Amino acid sequence: MSGSALPTPLIGGEGCSTAPVLRERGQREVFCGLTGIVWLHRKMQDAFFLVVGSRTCAHLIQSAAGVMIFAEPRFGTAIMEEKDLAGLTDANEELDRVVDRLLARRPDIRVLFLVGSCPSEVIKLDLSRAAARLDARHGPMGGGRTRVLNYSGSGIETTFTQGEDACLAALVPRMPVEAPGAEPSLLIVGALPDVVEDQFRRIFAQLGITRVAALPERRHDDLPAVGPNTRFLLAQPFLGDTARALEDRGAKRLPALFPFGVEGTTDWLHAAARAFGVDEMSFRAAVAPGRERASRALAAIRLELEGKTLSFLPDSQLEIPLARFLSRELGMVPIEVGTPFLHRQHLSQELALLPEGTRLSEGQDVDRQLDRVRADRPDLTVCGLGLANPLEMEGLSTKWSIELVFSPVHGFDQAADLAALFARPLDRRRRLSPALSNQRGAA
Repeated sequence: MSGSALPTPLIGGEGCSTAPVLRERGQREVFCGLTGIVWLHRKMQDAFFLVVGSRTCAHLIQSAAGVMIFAEPRFGTAIMEEKDLAGLTDANEELDRVVDRLLARRPDIRVLFLVGSCPSEVIKLDLSRAAARLDARHGPMGGGRTRVLNYSGSGIETTFTQGEDACLAALVPRMPVEAPGAEPSLLIVGALPDVVEDQFRRIFAQLGITRVAALPERRHDDLPAVGPNTRFLLAQPFLGDTARALEDRGAKRLPALFPFGVEGTTDWLHAAARAFGVDEMSFRAAVAPGRERASRALAAIRLELEGKTLSFLPDSQLEIPLARFLSRELGMVPIEVGTPFLHRQHLSQELALLPEGTRLSEGQDVDRQLDRVRADRPDLTVCGLGLANPLEMEGLSTKWSIELVFSPVHGFDQAADLAALFARPLDRRRRLSPALSNQRGAA
């Protein structure tokens, strides 16, 4: 493969570029944006996420993170009691006391996020004003070292990955101003696992692109400058507000496929190479080893997945890029690809590569979507945790969509791991099928 020309992704017809989109509004089954704290607190090593919410919020984060009770995590919950919700106490005074105690105990915290929840939003607690007040007290203006920011992790009218988008968008105003005449720089936008980010940085270094930063960085003090000479690549398709905030600062987005699989990763890296004037021969030489390793690893898994049908229920906003990867590189046949929100500008290249005839849906009406899944009977349904077990009971194989966000899945070296996440449920169903048949017979 290294000796051949790189494929041009956008070939043939329009795919689903102009396909009609079924827009649905009804009952939703998704996690809330608080879930993003689970991976954000691991990425941002000097940050603390303080959820202002209920005991239910605390249980959700504790359970999702799997943190043991004696650990010292970098997240917590300022629990709103009944008297707070009833307006019998000054919630701002209570919050100030909680933050003061937290920062006195944890002086290592450099940025504190006040994270809104459904309860705090219902009682109209203004966390943006609270963050400004506490930042003036604990930040540089007050002689301290902790910046205080806020964002909403509420599950009202959102899906769970939007918590990361809101968090990163809150960081953009804190990024330094780019110096006049600064050299062009590249910004990777999205909370990638450290191992994946390091892999991308090594490839960019091989390409001669040395001014590379990430949002978020692992430490708050390392936030890079941003301005008209900043070029950024979105690593995740759900970062619409963050992209808009960066563009408002003058940064320019590099349009590309998202880095899932061989094709997506190649196009994503190629977009940066073109923007920074890297010649084609150098680019091919830099990406050839990773492409070849990934292609060989995917070939074996393709034998298991080729020709299998699948449907995506809307959950993570990763659905369209993943459907492109599964159809083009593994031979799967997407019947329906549903997504909570379809950002046409960011997904235009992805849509062009989806097979014509794929049903697209935006938003959620659970009952209608489940009816279509039952009628389609796909070999694999990608959905949220709350829907997976009922569908399994009906004899349908499922994949938890949230696992695709928690796992390292970007880049060449993770392409086979990503594919295996879809192969395992089918393998499990195949291994269990004799036992399941015996159970039905006994019943």
